Amino acid sequence: MLILHCPHCGARPETEFVCAGEAQSRPAEPSALDDAAWSEALYARNNTAGWSSELWWHAYGCRLWLRVDRHTVTHEIGSVTRAEGST
Repeated sequence: MLILHCPHCGARPETEFVCAGEAQSRPAEPSALDDAAWSEALYARNNTAGWSSELWWHAYGCRLWLRVDRHTVTHEIGSVTRAEGST
């Protein structure tokens, strides 16, 4: 089981969180995208073996969105920070 160190609640088991997948930037000009580009932006993921930045929601805790740097092979947690825009 992974232990995530929530900046608000401290060390908590992964069962308190919901992983929303790889963290990605929003398109710079959304109105300029056609359907194929939107599909790519919304659904395509890198799925790299190694370090990945992911978004996790602390559903059964403080309910903050967190950015978690996690190694996808070893599941080592590098850092956990509050996601930008999380209230």
